[in-house]
Amino acid sequence: MSGSAPPVTRDQHLKLFILAGEPSGDRIAADLVGRLKQRVHLALSGVGGHELQAHGLRSLFPMSDLAVMGISDVVRRLPLLLWRIEQTARAIRAAKPDIVVLVDSQDFSKLLARRLKRLGYAGKLILYVAPSVWARAPERAAKLRPLFEEVLAVLPFEPAVMERLDGPPTSYVGHPALGERLVRDGVERGPLVLLPGSRDGELRRHLPLFRQVAARVGSHPTVDGIVIPTLPTLHDRLSREVADWPVPVRIVSDRAARAALYREAVLALAVSGTVTLELALARVPMVVTYVLDPHQARIYARHGKPPVSLPNIILHHDAVPELVQETPDAQAMESAVRMLLDNKKARHDQIEAFGELSMMMETGEAGFPRQDPADRVLAHWLSAS
Repeated sequence: MSGSAPPVTRDQHLKLFILAGEPSGDRIAADLVGRLKQRVHLALSGVGGHELQAHGLRSLFPMSDLAVMGISDVVRRLPLLLWRIEQTARAIRAAKPDIVVLVDSQDFSKLLARRLKRLGYAGKLILYVAPSVWARAPERAAKLRPLFEEVLAVLPFEPAVMERLDGPPTSYVGHPALGERLVRDGVERGPLVLLPGSRDGELRRHLPLFRQVAARVGSHPTVDGIVIPTLPTLHDRLSREVADWPVPVRIVSDRAARAALYREAVLALAVSGTVTLELALARVPMVVTYVLDPHQARIYARHGKPPVSLPNIILHHDAVPELVQETPDAQAMESAVRMLLDNKKARHDQIEAFGELSMMMETGEAGFPRQDPADRVLAHWLSAS
């Protein structure tokens, strides 16, 4: 990892306000907090889930309040979201942290940053996880420049894109999943992993389809059981959801169990999102899918139906099959899954492509080498001291 560490001593005290609005951001935020704790004494406040809470965070409110996807979810929760923006802005002004790090939750983070600026907040704001300006609305990059001192990007090509679009200074810092990479060959027979998402809207749209796919391919000769890895907070809900499925389904919510599952899995069917990057770094062959709500479908069509899975976006070619649906179609999902289960070479080709992706994620791109996110946060802190 490139970049020199700022000169700090272990007895220095950093007041950090950190906000994560969904499970993937909670994991990234917890990784950052763990890195910082190795360098300085940390006084922690903010919003997060069980991963940040394991570091001692007392969340200002439940992280699940911010886990929305699609215009219908946003409209339904708009009064609550507006109140959470005001509540969070007040908490930041009262806490007077040295640094504020907002992890993903792009719309909420942007609105919160704007609110803080209007209130005259002069502290340093860092956005961790770049918005997908490369996929849509490139004009958003320049609009972020007055709001954030820096963006910490988890995809290697994003710093160059942000520079070209006149966005805030952006550094590539990798992703926590890099620490869980696997080197493995193809699995001849193993569990079929289902990843239906974590937001309420995603689960509502995908679980009925995944149930039908599981029923149709559960007896395939390469499939040795069906497993859904999930968050501890969703374990009971998913256990109830799958209780009446026509095939047995095991629910796992432990990090170690998930790592073991990825090592043994023959294939994954995954909703598009950060989990597709985790699967690729674990070298698990996959089919990626997403069922759009009507508003998402219009945006997707307007932008020419671009790739949605992170492996394909990073590699700049179609390494994994994508099934983006406007009308739910379980038969199409089944066909895509069955095609890979039947084709050992296609699964092996994905694994080879994931090796290339792993190297790209490890080093970064020319001119934008991978840096330690803790170094970047500490650099801003020291510059303000």
